[in-house]
Amino acid sequence: MSIDSILDNYDLRNITIGVLGSHSALEILDGAKDEGFKTICICQKGRELPYQKFKRLSDEILILDNFSDLVHEENQQKLRNLNTIIVPHRSFVVYLGIDNIEKKLHVPVFGNRYILKAEERQLPRNQYHLLRESNLMLPRIYESPKEINGPSIVKIQEAKRNLERAFFIVTSYDDFRKKSASRIKSGIINEVDLQTSTIEQYLIGTYFNFNYFYSPLDNDVEFLGIERRLQSNIHDFTTSIPARNQLDIEIDLQNIEVGHTPASIRESLLDKVFKMGDKFAKTCLKEYPPGIIGPFSLQSVVTVDLDIIVYDVSLRVPGNPILATTSPYTKYRYGETFGIGRRIAIEIKKSLKESTLDKLVT
Repeated sequence: MSIDSILDNYDLRNITIGVLGSHSALEILDGAKDEGFKTICICQKGRELPYQKFKRLSDEILILDNFSDLVHEENQQKLRNLNTIIVPHRSFVVYLGIDNIEKKLHVPVFGNRYILKAEERQLPRNQYHLLRESNLMLPRIYESPKEINGPSIVKIQEAKRNLERAFFIVTSYDDFRKKSASRIKSGIINEVDLQTSTIEQYLIGTYFNFNYFYSPLDNDVEFLGIERRLQSNIHDFTTSIPARNQLDIEIDLQNIEVGHTPASIRESLLDKVFKMGDKFAKTCLKEYPPGIIGPFSLQSVVTVDLDIIVYDVSLRVPGNPILATTSPYTKYRYGETFGIGRRIAIEIKKSLKESTLDKLVT
């Protein structure tokens, strides 16, 4: 069952925007409602309360025992009956899995479902490959823990919650061994994941998440705005406790994202920011045709030399609802402030008017 044949049977006057009830679903649903679309939120049993509380956002809530049950034919048929386009975010990728998304999900997905796997650092043609092909700066990647030379970050997921990060910072091979053993013993990570983890140079500078939107309809990369992550238990620990006292407190610090805060960047750096987005979108088109469609994020560090180094990439809706009310950059372009959810809905609405929806979905 091809996506083109599914679209042929859709009532394009009654499109529904669908999303898994996690990650950035509220932002996606809000943007869809702002543009007049019907919506459906797909929830896992026990996690539906936020989506029930914000009643304006969901015309329908589909509650499943597990998110992965979405691939069952009766659930897919329900979505197709509603003329649904699913908007992907990180939870969509984690809970459904790449194989299901690419081979078993017969519902139109906004964007390029085949580029989502490039976020996984262990795969070929991954995000590091895309950054190198784009001639963008990225951290040094250590092939072995024995190569660690100075502050480095070990990128690994939690043992029990693979959506959550269990990243930790080390300064040497001995430090890596000690901290790894401590985290394995406490059950935060496991040995198998450690063997396939990524070790990057830890970058010193100011952290920004640069959020973009590539429009196939306009053949243009838009810069939507910036946010920064609030992570537990790092931020308030390092900012509220003096350094000499931090050394006396033995806890395992983790990069678990718990929120967002807005940011802007000095105007003289915008030229670099714009060119980064253009280069990256061009590379994605070459490496994963039809390329990036819609939102992407280059999570970066600005150094004291004003170099911008990209340490992580989001190839779908990033988690940044704060943009919807704080981005001056959409105001500069459109005359009003809005976020990624609404920008997606605007693009879909335009494609329906121009009969070009097939350019936006896979």
